[in-house]
Amino acid sequence: MKAIVQRVAQASVTVGGEQISSIGRGLCVLLGISLEDTQRELEHMVRKILNLRVFEDESGKHWSKSVMDKQYEVLCVSQFTLQCILKGNKPDYHMAMPTEQAESFYNNFLEQLRKAYKPELIKDGKFGAYMQVHIQNDGPVTIELESPAATVDPKQLTKLEKQQQRKEKTRTKVPSESSRERNVPRSKDDPSASSGAEGDVSSEREP
Repeated sequence: MKAIVQRVAQASVTVGGEQISSIGRGLCVLLGISLEDTQRELEHMVRKILNLRVFEDESGKHWSKSVMDKQYEVLCVSQFTLQCILKGNKPDYHMAMPTEQAESFYNNFLEQLRKAYKPELIKDGKFGAYMQVHIQNDGPVTIELESPAATVDPKQLTKLEKQQQRKEKTRTKVPSESSRERNVPRSKDDPSASSGAEGDVSSEREP
């Protein structure tokens, strides 16, 4: 699990031109969930975010207080692109947790944050939506967090990745064409000639 934590003067999330969430001073957290993440990684990240000392104390001493110490707000935004692996210049997202699992995992993450802090101070974007995230970074201060490496057998991890790749390939398959059709070159204007299939998360998944 990866998180980009920014100390902010204010931050908000807009979907379809409508602001759905906003905070004042506090933390904006962009969270990327990977295939191998478990409850252990989730709990580690919750502790780190809430106890990260990026605020000043009453005397003005920097790096002394956490968001909980200051009773500030936290805005969380799910961002699978943090799990990007570059293949040349093309982003590949096969190591990101699949959407169906990730949504449940992310909601559990929010629930744990709210249990550990004050529910009314934990805000959220909209999972899976195309969002505009407006961040007024205070400092600027940006901290990258990563959960400890999971004790997962590398062979098992490779197996998980291959399973996800097979699922994506299955989604992109179309009914077989006749040999005559296969041999006919397609024009660039033919929409079916696109190389970015709808199910190809490595190129078409929205941020």
